[in-house]
Amino acid sequence: MSDRVEFARMNGLGNKILVVDMRGRTDRVTPAAAVALAADPATAFDQIMAIHDPKVDGTDAYIDILNCDGSKAQACGNGTRCVVQALASETGRKSFTFQTIAGILNAVEHADGTISVDMGKPVFAWDKIPLSEEFHDTSRIELQIGPIDAPILHSPSAMSMGNPHAVFWVDRDPMSYDLERFGPLLENHPIFPEKANITLAQVTSKTSMVTRTWERGAGLTLACGSAACAAGVSAARTGRTERKVMITVASSPNRGALTIDWRADDKVVMTGPAEWEWSGMMDPATGSWQRDASTEAEAATQ
Repeated sequence: MSDRVEFARMNGLGNKILVVDMRGRTDRVTPAAAVALAADPATAFDQIMAIHDPKVDGTDAYIDILNCDGSKAQACGNGTRCVVQALASETGRKSFTFQTIAGILNAVEHADGTISVDMGKPVFAWDKIPLSEEFHDTSRIELQIGPIDAPILHSPSAMSMGNPHAVFWVDRDPMSYDLERFGPLLENHPIFPEKANITLAQVTSKTSMVTRTWERGAGLTLACGSAACAAGVSAARTGRTERKVMITVASSPNRGALTIDWRADDKVVMTGPAEWEWSGMMDPATGSWQRDASTEAEAATQ
């Protein structure tokens, strides 16, 4: 078995993704390789999406997802769109079914190049998110940052989209908050035994929102698909918006947008773009890599 495999550097609304082709192999991208790739400015990423041979009938691939600290992630909507674009380009197909730790995901590439991913059903039960304390109503839990009588952030909506999320409601642009300071404290708060993705959400109309996310295991990220899903669902759940919303991701380049549709069947469908940047070969055990010769000229300009 060759030591090296093909990979592509891609992004979903700026969310930095490495799509690694592990099909036909029995090994995995190691945590050590993930950490090494994350430390290299050229390959620094938010998530690795490792494509493996399917494990169950009716699926096209098993997707192993790693954060930049080497930990496992249950879900990554922006990364899933990148996988769809990569496989659609390779095969000419438009629809795919993937298995992940979080379950089965269905996805389709549309004629305009946008990609929809069925992210599954939201989970609201406190012990399934999970939280370390019982809350009858997880649409508003007791958690705050700042002075008791004038908290900066407080009373988030908590839920799971295959991974735990806390959505804090803010009344101004999320970029104006010091999320880089508060994010680590909230991600690692004892109320989240498996840590949590932390999102600031500003509702701008009944069908639109602006968000910014501190991602569990990745830190301050340009975009997070599952967090956008959590924000959209939480907004509808609390009566702030309708069930279909356009979410502007404040930290993404050009403040890119995702459409989140919490359908009547309880499934959450996320639609947005994916973009290929460059390709190369890498060692999944060590993280050593080399860019394809065809993209060397592009590398020299970056």
